[in-house]
Amino acid sequence: LPFSAAANLRPGAEQKVVFITARVHPGETPSSFVCQGIIDFLVSHHPIAKVLRDHLVFKIAPMLNPDGVYLGNYRCSLMGFDLNRHWANPSPWAHPTLHGVKELIIDMYNNPKINLEFYIDIHAHSTMMNGFMYGNIFEDEERFQRQAVFPKLLCQNAEDFSYSSTSFNRDAVKAGTGRRFLGGLLNDTSYCYTLEVSFYSYILAGTAAAVPYTEEAYMKLGRNVARTFLDYYRLNSLVEGPLAPTPKTR
Repeated sequence: LPFSAAANLRPGAEQKVVFITARVHPGETPSSFVCQGIIDFLVSHHPIAKVLRDHLVFKIAPMLNPDGVYLGNYRCSLMGFDLNRHWANPSPWAHPTLHGVKELIIDMYNNPKINLEFYIDIHAHSTMMNGFMYGNIFEDEERFQRQAVFPKLLCQNAEDFSYSSTSFNRDAVKAGTGRRFLGGLLNDTSYCYTLEVSFYSYILAGTAAAVPYTEEAYMKLGRNVARTFLDYYRLNSLVEGPLAPTPKTR
């Protein structure tokens, strides 16, 4: 990248890390477009992107199930595993991508110079409309309330994101997912979410008409996810010059 190293990347610097994964289910192609939107925005020359790079470290694994994608599977890997049910004890042989990502996350979590503040796993939903999130339930009421802040901010930035469809749960069937497992592993300053986006359409607030999703609309949601970190960390005053529209890709 044609950017000078920010202070948060220098040796010994404390880092605030946002870890993003996508495409653990190979048939959920919209997740790749959302992730592409995040990546394209973060490496752009947009003034917001520059501020984010200077203050946060983004770790992105854009495809957790490459063999399943190559084979055209809908949900499973080459060996027939639903990888998003094996976070608790991934095998380096049977679930190598999951094992590698989990090891990296645990190494960062154990590093006193790194604050792993967000984990977001991007999926696509076959029945729901709009973009929305799943979060975790905690006994600590304050932690539970703080977890709602990011999706509420995202709702203000993305017209297709629905906070009313966002839910917080601890269903037993989801215990092996990244969001559930890491939500139980990381400390109370870390926030773990599943970001879902409809395969089909979104409905704008105050209307009843469904707007079909396009590749560009998925990538726009990704750009808006990235922009929301500016609001969350209250970095708006650091943006230089007038804010240009978020760059379009493809």
